[in-house]
Amino acid sequence: MFEIGSTVPDLALEDTAGQVVRLSDYRGTDNVLLYFMRSTTCPVCNSHVRDLAKLAGVRVLVAVPEGREEAAAWRAKRGLSLQVVTGRRGTPHEAVGLARKVFGSLQQSGSLLIDREGVVRHAHAATMPTSAYDRKGIAVALEELVRAP
Repeated sequence: MFEIGSTVPDLALEDTAGQVVRLSDYRGTDNVLLYFMRSTTCPVCNSHVRDLAKLAGVRVLVAVPEGREEAAAWRAKRGLSLQVVTGRRGTPHEAVGLARKVFGSLQQSGSLLIDREGVVRHAHAATMPTSAYDRKGIAVALEELVRAP
């Protein structure tokens, strides 16, 4: 997982329509919150996504470990307006160092808040989905971005 204050490399992901999504596409324009779900079937992660859909002042990308077709079906079934991304090679989780733990059976989840300049302002990872969404940490980091010159 990237460290707070580090510059994020230009990750190339893929949205549910098959379009390449690069984090550099948002440089200079949007703060980005990249939320990594454990799985689209995880009920706890799904409740986190519903809460993330209410955030203002940040572009939210939901990264899922499943393939594009499965991600598209999940997004459509939920009626999500948030952009959902998958990995182009491997999972997006692997691209940021979120491994499978407990003998490879549990996908880590978490979040990255990246400012308009590509700098990580919040980073959080967890093995258990109940602790994967750091609502308070994200809120504090977003507030700091609003106050920054």
